Amino acid sequence: MPGLIGKKIGMTSIFDKDGKNYPCTVIELGPCLVTQIKTKDVDGYAAVQIAFGAKKRPIKSEIGHAKKSKSEPHKNHFEFCDFDENEVSLGDTLTVDMFVEGEYVDVAGTSKGKGFQGVVKRHGFAGVGQATHGQHNRLRAPGSIGAGSDPSRVFKGTRMGGRMGNERVKIQNLQVLKVDSDQNLLIVKGSVPGAKQSLLIVEK
Repeated sequence: MPGLIGKKIGMTSIFDKDGKNYPCTVIELGPCLVTQIKTKDVDGYAAVQIAFGAKKRPIKSEIGHAKKSKSEPHKNHFEFCDFDENEVSLGDTLTVDMFVEGEYVDVAGTSKGKGFQGVVKRHGFAGVGQATHGQHNRLRAPGSIGAGSDPSRVFKGTRMGGRMGNERVKIQNLQVLKVDSDQNLLIVKGSVPGAKQSLLIVEK
C-alpha cells in the first residue's frame, strides 16, 4: 500500500544517542479499512479506497457502502491509485506496521486557516519601517500597486491582502523516527501541515 489516513496528535521532541534533540510530530495512523477496490472495467480507473475513523450518525448510503466490506460506516475515505492488486483485498485492515523506522514519507494535510491577512503577514512585506518623517498609518501598508494612466488597472497576481491558509499542503521527505504499533503512532521528523486533530494523508 502506498499510504494510510491518520490524525495529527501534536509535536514533541526526541533525543538520539548522541544527545541531539530533534523536533518531531506524532501522528495517529490507522487502523484503516479497505472499503472498496475500483477496477478499470467497472469504475473506469483502478484504485483502492480506504477508510479511517468511525462515524456516529451515518446515513443509509454510507451504511450500504460499508456493508460491502462487512464493516461499520467510517467518517473519512481516501483513494490511492498506485497499489498492488495482490497486496490488498476488500475488508483488510491496514496498520502503521507498513512503515519502518528510517524511511522517508510524504505527509499531506490542510494548513491552518488564518483568515484575511495583510501583505506583511501574507507575503512578508517589510512595511515602511519607521514612524517618523510624515508617516501616519503607512507602517504595514502595501504601497503602490501599479501605474495610474497606463495600464489603468492592477495586474493579475499582484501580491495584496487576502485569505491566507486553509489550503492543501504536502510536505515531502520527512524521516520516520519511531513506529509504535501498540498505540498506532507514527513519529516523523519535523512539522506537518494542519492543526491538532486534523486529518493527514501519509504516503511512502
